[in-house]
Amino acid sequence: MPDFLTLRRYGAGDIGLLLDTLVDTWADAHAEHPDVGEAGFTPDALRRQITGHARRDGFTLIAAYAEGHLAGYGYGFRCTPAYWYGEDLLPRISPKDARTTDALAGICELAVRPGWQGHGIGTRLHQALLEAMRPQWVSLLAMPGAPAQNLYRQLGYQYAGPYKTGPNGPVLDLLLLRVSP
Repeated sequence: MPDFLTLRRYGAGDIGLLLDTLVDTWADAHAEHPDVGEAGFTPDALRRQITGHARRDGFTLIAAYAEGHLAGYGYGFRCTPAYWYGEDLLPRISPKDARTTDALAGICELAVRPGWQGHGIGTRLHQALLEAMRPQWVSLLAMPGAPAQNLYRQLGYQYAGPYKTGPNGPVLDLLLLRVSP
């Protein structure tokens, strides 16, 4: 893990200044994965997603800087289980306390530029997000078979079910992690 890595926390008010750099970082992190674009996840869609999510209470973004450049970032926010899972999936979430908790956080993006992948930056970003949001449960969505799934398994995430992003959207893996009892 690089000793020269600096993590910085941002809130919703900072997004306007960071948005272009965040989108560029995300595009770099996913450049070798054409299935991401084929699934409808594009830089323009990400721009709308981040802008919309920044309106959520508790929006938190952690950026990792290495050698003066943005190496990666992650963001999320606290939310209700009904919001995160949706009414159709909510009754099937197990264990039961993951669907009734008032301390759920959703991580929406965790992106690290290719040259910095494999150096523990994703793990550090994830840990910093958990420390900032202090959830009991945390959940995220991942493309089935994506290389990032290896990191999520190492972090302790468990598969909680398929999640369809919309009528014409792809089916993603909903992953769930218990952070504290």
